[in-house]
Amino acid sequence: MTAEPSALPERLRGLLGADSVLTDPADCAPFLVDHLGRCRGRALAVVQPHSVAQIAQLLALCDAERIGVVPHGGNTSYCGGAIPDESGGQLVLSLRRLNRIRSLDADNYSLTAEAGCVLAQVQAAAEAAERFFPLSIGSQGSCQIGGNLSTNAGGVNVLRYGMTRDLVLGLEVVLPGGRVLDGLTTLRKDNTGYDIKSLFLGAEGTLGVITAASFKLFPQIRARATALAAIPDVRAAVTLLGELRAASGDRVSSFELIPRVGIELTTRYIPGVSDPLASAYDWYVLCELSSSRAAEPLDAVLEEALGAALAKGLVLDAALVRSERERAALWKLRESIPEAQRHEGASLKHDISLPVATLPDFVARAAPWVREHVPEGRLVAYGHVGDGNLHFNISQLPGGDRERFLGRADSVRRAIHDLVRDFAGSFSAEHGVGRLKVPELERYASPLELELMRAVKNAFDPHGIMNPGKILRER
Repeated sequence: MTAEPSALPERLRGLLGADSVLTDPADCAPFLVDHLGRCRGRALAVVQPHSVAQIAQLLALCDAERIGVVPHGGNTSYCGGAIPDESGGQLVLSLRRLNRIRSLDADNYSLTAEAGCVLAQVQAAAEAAERFFPLSIGSQGSCQIGGNLSTNAGGVNVLRYGMTRDLVLGLEVVLPGGRVLDGLTTLRKDNTGYDIKSLFLGAEGTLGVITAASFKLFPQIRARATALAAIPDVRAAVTLLGELRAASGDRVSSFELIPRVGIELTTRYIPGVSDPLASAYDWYVLCELSSSRAAEPLDAVLEEALGAALAKGLVLDAALVRSERERAALWKLRESIPEAQRHEGASLKHDISLPVATLPDFVARAAPWVREHVPEGRLVAYGHVGDGNLHFNISQLPGGDRERFLGRADSVRRAIHDLVRDFAGSFSAEHGVGRLKVPELERYASPLELELMRAVKNAFDPHGIMNPGKILRER
């Protein structure tokens, strides 16, 4: 750093305006700890620019002065990706003031939104134009589009519509040094050299600051059919998914695995959640069909498919929803599992993905390992069967020593992730790498992959100011 750190806040106020620079500890505190309380840091200041031009000026200054910049969205990261280090020498850059829907072209089925827009705001804008934006995750009321882009967020509709990356048409990005990459195209086809925008999707702010994006929209959903089905095991879930996709003409938009313990936790801790079935079963799937045709007989299709599965023993019992209220209750059950785990106590969380066909064998191997080696915890494995993403969590049993339990996180993580590697899976399905999983990337990525990642980082950010220590270790 070439400037005196204590003088920087005043320089920033002159650059961005007095209301855009926070230095009071109470004002900065919400930006310095992740929502799980696992990552804490210190910062020179928290800056909240009003415009892309201001962000460009900021990055030009920080690049010249070698000051680290940590982009910050809705702070829903599970990996500490938006939290500065403990040095107190980095700036936190909040995007919350860049929160406009810049344009929406219903005929082109496209929308352009700034990075500070909350995901639910983008969904609502599309719906108001009788269009559908399919990215849907549990934190959609607070997470920001910039964070979704930077982590390549997944969610419950990946099976039908893909990850965030698959929804992006173009990006606007401010690069270190202050240059602005204006790539907000809404073209579906554009094969003109390297696909530069893809490098920023999932890069977690380590290459530049995404300030806006243009997205694909889809026809508005006008018919849905939803059910919770009890199943004998995880293998039945995989088989049922294939049969339901075939029976519905591939109209399955969501297919979520839920263990019995997930229902027990949510009904215990979350108001308004109840068990939809009269008897208890070991495993369940929450499945949903959707269509843009209002007259599509999806309820009949789903009921017939589940009836056929019941006759084969793939389904043990099922509850089909008959109203939007019942549908919302089922989704509240599924999406409240993480919150219920927090009420129960500490958790060891693993965001893993595997080839869909290997899910049953993985669970058959991993579940006994958890019972034997982590007797003070119980397995809570749930997630998106359709894309092979399991949230393979271990919740502490009531009455245990919290710090001792959390102290086992590294050894348990290593064992679970090694098993994931044996099944040709990934240790990071949809939550990113952040600062917590840097050692995991170093362990599981090939030397060539790491070499290429560092080459990309050096090309875009030669002075290493962008979100230092995230994804790649600082050098």
